[in-house]
Amino acid sequence: MIEQDLRDRLLAEPELLLEDRDVMAALIAANERAMGANIVDLRGIAMERLESRLDRLEDTHRSVIAAAYENLAGTNQVHRAILQMLDPLTFEDFLKTLAADVAGTLRVDCVRLVLESVQPEDSPALLRKLGDVLYVAEPGFVADYLAGGRNVPMRPVVLRQTMPAETPGLYGDRAGWIRSEALMRLDFGAGRLPGMLVLGAEDPHQFRPTHGTDLLAFFAGVFERTMRRWLS
Repeated sequence: MIEQDLRDRLLAEPELLLEDRDVMAALIAANERAMGANIVDLRGIAMERLESRLDRLEDTHRSVIAAAYENLAGTNQVHRAILQMLDPLTFEDFLKTLAADVAGTLRVDCVRLVLESVQPEDSPALLRKLGDVLYVAEPGFVADYLAGGRNVPMRPVVLRQTMPAETPGLYGDRAGWIRSEALMRLDFGAGRLPGMLVLGAEDPHQFRPTHGTDLLAFFAGVFERTMRRWLS
């Protein structure tokens, strides 16, 4: 027998039972046992299917919310990085900002700005501006590196995992730590050789081919327009 105070409470607030899925499932199972094995309760089967569908909907709902928060956080990161990139008044300060502030905001371990040039790398004019961020390469380097040695269509943004032996010169002494990279092709205008912005990360899963590239494409668009100002 049910205790009188519990019985009175259930009679006064029957919705408590309806809102508890475990209790309702136990009551339905008990009802099926009482009817016997020769009777099939379609209501119980329908409820099980509805519960299964509800669980899937809840999982999808949580996944959508998590993705929305992640996209919002990524958008805010890119916006902050763009504002930091627009602050410097000299090209040298611009490179320093990329290496420190922008890299920290985007949570990457390495930033490289690749510029193709027909001048030798030991040119005094270039040595004055070379640093940890700027990497001068021969013409054609950007297209070859983006393609990765394969005959594939040229994409503006490439996300992939990488191995240390593949990029010893580009990352310098950090080549042994970089496991994934984001590559953004830069168009500096007619009559100029292309460039490339490289974001390297120690986390092999930070940049994967399955990730979206819209935010990075927007960042690259702002970056190349900023670079046109310095190149002019």
